[in-house]
Amino acid sequence: MQTYLHGRDLIGDLDFSKEEVETVLDVAFDLKRKRALNEPHAYLRDKVLAMLFFFSSTRTRGSFEAGMAQLGGHGAFIDSNTTQISHGDTPKEIGEIFGRYFDGIAIRHCDWLDGNKYLNAVAQASRVPVLNMQCDIYHPFQCLADLMTIIEKKGRDLRKKKMVVSWAYAASYLKPISVPQSLILQMPRFGMDVTLAYPPGFQLMPEIVGMAEEQARKYKTNFEIVEAVDGMDIAFKDADIIYAKSWGPLLTTADKTEGKKLQDSYKNWITDERKMALAQPDAIYMHPLPADRNIEVTDEVIDGPNSVVYDEAENRLHAQKAVMALTM
Repeated sequence: MQTYLHGRDLIGDLDFSKEEVETVLDVAFDLKRKRALNEPHAYLRDKVLAMLFFFSSTRTRGSFEAGMAQLGGHGAFIDSNTTQISHGDTPKEIGEIFGRYFDGIAIRHCDWLDGNKYLNAVAQASRVPVLNMQCDIYHPFQCLADLMTIIEKKGRDLRKKKMVVSWAYAASYLKPISVPQSLILQMPRFGMDVTLAYPPGFQLMPEIVGMAEEQARKYKTNFEIVEAVDGMDIAFKDADIIYAKSWGPLLTTADKTEGKKLQDSYKNWITDERKMALAQPDAIYMHPLPADRNIEVTDEVIDGPNSVVYDEAENRLHAQKAVMALTM
């Protein structure tokens, strides 16, 4: 167990070593047990977390706010639109000032090419930990909850388990690419063979793909990319874990109209019972939610026996509490 995480930022998935992630998971499982048994665990009594949102949420706000309360502290919700950020407060000023008011600063900022830069600028000026509630590049807390869920369902020995991270069609806005990028970075470290699938035009950042390939080499796992019109069918074959969600073609075009036109070219990229049947019989279906029902995934799959989406959502609470307890 690693015991020197106090004061550390968590902005990118590789900010914590594999051993440090294992420590987070150990603590998360312990906190989940304590909550189930109604055991008090006020490790952050009198601590306050600033929760700065540039991008709205359901699970992120709820889980961080509840988590801080269960740890004995308080989560202060701050909407960027209700602050002076739009009138001149810089990331340096937010880091300097919030770092003096609060014991931690959590930020959700998903604007393409802006979010991650903003978080790092705040962290550079802050004397307290900065936690990434999702940016344009990474979503580390979702990934930790996903890993926790996979371990619960598939055991701790994940070597040679095939995980598919697939694009799926969604009719709504062009979603960030941070979830698939975090997954391909983290999961190879824990022994999984990762297949990334998407139609032409939906590639991820080359530097992130390069880092994922490096992690796969280091931990002697397989990482492959299937970029094809029928890539979903190809990737799903014999998979143990299916993680299929939409993301925008941001490296092809950041124009919303052009992106939507490209996205609408692949409406057949839906997770349905036929595609799930290509995977292993006990394959689990994962999604960070919210899902575009019967567009991104059918009701039969997301509400079916292979779906673990609600356990996955619950584990956001426990994984986040673990990181907050260890860093704050």
